[in-house]
Amino acid sequence: MATPIGNLADISLRSLYVLQLADVLACEDTRHSQMLLRQYGVDKTGSTWLAVHQHNEASAAEQVILHLQQGKRVVYLSDAGTPGVSDPGARLVALVRQAGFRTLPLPGASSITALLSVSGCVQDSGFVFVGFLPAKATERLSQLRQMAAEPRAQVFLEAPHRIESLAKDLAVCNDRLLTIGRELTKQFEEVATLPALSFHAWLQADAQRSKGEFALVLHALPAQTDRMEQAERVLDLLLSELPVKTAVKLAADISGAPRNALYALALTKKPDPDSQ
Repeated sequence: MATPIGNLADISLRSLYVLQLADVLACEDTRHSQMLLRQYGVDKTGSTWLAVHQHNEASAAEQVILHLQQGKRVVYLSDAGTPGVSDPGARLVALVRQAGFRTLPLPGASSITALLSVSGCVQDSGFVFVGFLPAKATERLSQLRQMAAEPRAQVFLEAPHRIESLAKDLAVCNDRLLTIGRELTKQFEEVATLPALSFHAWLQADAQRSKGEFALVLHALPAQTDRMEQAERVLDLLLSELPVKTAVKLAADISGAPRNALYALALTKKPDPDSQ
């Protein structure tokens, strides 16, 4: 069952109804979930609660299955957001299904879909969910280089204590657009779209911006037609000052457009003396 990622009003009526009916409430942190449910006037006894988190998910699944075999209604909820999506729950669901029991989704808040919905970047090309990037600097930079080559939009998450390092490393994506979601649905929510290489300067502009939880969307690369239009504009400027081959090389490096296509285009605008 999905739980609010910040704003308590984002709980669904269906979820509140199901919580009342639950015989067992499995969750990441029993104390956190107890406090959350009390906000909605739902108070369950201590025997109702079962801790299921990333360190005990496999063994706790056995207890969940035992409760299901006894005919009990078990609800699994994450601390915030949707279980199984960068939160524990995927292994639990897989084991419950393998045991022959049905699993039902109770949809709700998710930082991933919340940010995508206001990024304006997901159209026909779809998106890739990356999750959290590696903690080690070399591995993180390697993955970011792979992401820079991926044409589709990509959604990823980061903790506040690593956001400064991530912002510096994102410079490898150059001027590709990035939408930042900080503290989504909370009081100090902030959403901004800017070139990836400007992210670090954006953080430095306000000390508060390095605090809180982050979801980020690296926008899709421009369609090839759009890229060629941009490349042609760059090429025109360079051709006015430089020889054809130099202008083509620089335009290709700047725009990412194919060099052969730019060279053919350049020859229609300015014949190359070396080719004659």
